[in-house]
Amino acid sequence: MSIDAEAIADRRRLRRKLSFWRIAGFSGLIAAVAAIGYAAADRMGYGGVQQQIARISIDGVITGNQRLSDLMQRVGDSSLVSGVVISINSPGGTTTGSEELYRNIRRLAEKKPVVTFVDGTAASGGYITAIASDYIVARETSLVGSIGVLFQYPDLSGLLGNVGVKMEAIKSAPLKAEPNPFTPTSPEARAATQLVVNDTYDWFKALVRERRHLSEEELNAASTGQVFSGRQGVPMKLVDKLGAERDAVAWLESEKGVAKDLPIRDWKPRSDRDFSVFAMTATAVDLMGFERVAEALRRTDAHAEAARLDGLLAVWQPSEK
Repeated sequence: MSIDAEAIADRRRLRRKLSFWRIAGFSGLIAAVAAIGYAAADRMGYGGVQQQIARISIDGVITGNQRLSDLMQRVGDSSLVSGVVISINSPGGTTTGSEELYRNIRRLAEKKPVVTFVDGTAASGGYITAIASDYIVARETSLVGSIGVLFQYPDLSGLLGNVGVKMEAIKSAPLKAEPNPFTPTSPEARAATQLVVNDTYDWFKALVRERRHLSEEELNAASTGQVFSGRQGVPMKLVDKLGAERDAVAWLESEKGVAKDLPIRDWKPRSDRDFSVFAMTATAVDLMGFERVAEALRRTDAHAEAARLDGLLAVWQPSEK
């Protein structure tokens, strides 16, 4: 009987030890997940407990983007954000996407001081984005401008004729669905499309004239459709100052009363892909210090979502000739 009692006591002690270590392990797991989540949120602009300058990066082709709109709203509503740097490296994109981005930045500027830093290219729709702030800093070799509008479509009528295919259409009016790639463009369709392009071009130029305070002569010189270097852009009033991001922040400090030496934190749009296997793995790998591997995983994840361009374009396209 004594042996049985000792065995029972041992089992009880063992259960207590196991329970202790299970609770300790579970608590440690919760703490680790919380720490990783906090660090990841801080990197994506969701966290942080001190005043900061938010950096919003506009990279690549610009299209309509609800997540970016939501990001602007979050930045504007954050009590921790003292100022905003819009960092741009974009050749432009759709006119509607550029207009949406411009208006979102203007709304953000009603809540926070905003400055633009051209870190590469701000052409066409990228330049529409740049002029949404009251001050533009660009590198000497950055590209700015390309003030113009483009409407492109392929003419496949010759190809279809070669393979013996002819497109037929029954329309409610001659200009319905014109121009289209399956038939040669009629003079009437070309003229109608040109009117749309001209109207959007006038809108673009009026925006530049208003935001950059240009005379008619200065506007005409700037709106030829070509790009200019940052150095050329200063005397043309397309750019306010040559420099780096630090110079953009210095303007926020000197002209907008933003406190000096605040940390600059990247704020990024939330995405459904934030919870994909690639994205979660990239975040974990990044936190362990393998930044190159993490970036490769993010690029792989990003390839799953291709940009779609509809309608008129305000985009800089370097000539291949």
